[in-house]
Amino acid sequence: MTYRLVDQVICAASESWRDSGEVLATGIGLVPRLAASLAMCSSNPDLMMTDSEAWIVSEPVPVGPRGDYTIRAETWMGFSRIFSNVWGGKRHAMVGPTQIDRFGQANISCIGDYAAPKVQMLGVRGFPGNSINHPNSFFVPAHSKRVFVEGEVDMVSSIGFNPDRLPRGYALDDIVIGRVITNLGVFDFAGPDHQLRLLSLNGDATVDDVIENTGFEVCIDGDVPPTAAPTTEQLALLAELDPHDLRERALG
Repeated sequence: MTYRLVDQVICAASESWRDSGEVLATGIGLVPRLAASLAMCSSNPDLMMTDSEAWIVSEPVPVGPRGDYTIRAETWMGFSRIFSNVWGGKRHAMVGPTQIDRFGQANISCIGDYAAPKVQMLGVRGFPGNSINHPNSFFVPAHSKRVFVEGEVDMVSSIGFNPDRLPRGYALDDIVIGRVITNLGVFDFAGPDHQLRLLSLNGDATVDDVIENTGFEVCIDGDVPPTAAPTTEQLALLAELDPHDLRERALG
């Protein structure tokens, strides 16, 4: 069966929601959105999803031009309901940080000194509250030391396993970070002392590739298996969810 790296990455990312139960699945960006949609259509049909505007939908909305497709709206899901959902912990999002450190802290705000940044990005947006209230998984299209940085991220935008930055009343075991999906592999933060752990390798990547492109030590627990290949059913669903093959260039 022929498949591309991006197809394997999306299918691996969809596994992030397999055991999430009935929560709102939010994928920020093309690959996370397709991954969440694929999960709703296969491994976790209990997932809730919006049309990215104001409605809960019965089925994921395909990306790109929709032609005659009509959104199957179930009920209104405006911002007030979104916030109630987030604060209640009933969401699992997949986001794309610009930097991640060994604590699992992520940065989407700026590069360089916060007082005089080299690059200004989004600001922290809703990241601090979201990371405290519900699980987040991460997607990184190009795994490198520029993303997985040595030391701490330039601006801590989301909570991680750093004991010196825990909010009042929080313990390390209260923090939930899901999967980390990159072009090189699938990871979580379930290594010793919440260390980043390599679970499987994507495409032709090797353990050495991961080590050389990560700015901190990664937990390598024995022989690391290859990430599962997409199934025929998954590839067929992706063709429906992305009929214009926008994902072709999603990994650069």
